[in-house]
Amino acid sequence: MTIEVRAAEVFADVCAVLGPKSPAASVCFCLSYRVPSAVNNSLRGPARGEYVAGLVREKPAPGVIAYDGETPVGWAAVAPRAVTAFARNRKIPHVDDLPVWSLWCIRVRPGHRKQGISHALIAGAVEFARDNGAPVVEAYPLDNGDSKVDLTMAYAGLRKNFERAGFRKAADTTSVLAGHHRILMRLDLS
Repeated sequence: MTIEVRAAEVFADVCAVLGPKSPAASVCFCLSYRVPSAVNNSLRGPARGEYVAGLVREKPAPGVIAYDGETPVGWAAVAPRAVTAFARNRKIPHVDDLPVWSLWCIRVRPGHRKQGISHALIAGAVEFARDNGAPVVEAYPLDNGDSKVDLTMAYAGLRKNFERAGFRKAADTTSVLAGHHRILMRLDLS
């Protein structure tokens, strides 16, 4: 298996990893941190997909997709923090005033997990951010130690995976997800 990570520029591939089984469903579609809460709550059914299709057409793309051959198998959301809810989040501090990029969601499709795809996604998201001028990438993973994490809530990533990618803890947060504290981790790209 050879995993390649590319910019999320094909809407059908984003749907394959993030989209609902029914177009009328109102699942996350990785919008909860991307857009203000009022916008997120207003996007119901097909409107969510239409909104994401618009994001996919923008430059830079809204994230990266991991491919096994031509099959989309994973997603990572990465964007300038200034255009995300993390710009205003009271539970996750700002360490400094650098124009950092946030990496906040990693999803690997069922049937493709436990094959290193999340590691490839983190590396690909970092490279994508670097290529788009990011001086620093931040992530807000779960600090779960050896505790198991419900797969539904593992989207934030795990501390050990970010450490393996060279990220270092920069701050504690007051954010808790699935009973685990989240920490702020950073990777300096300069």
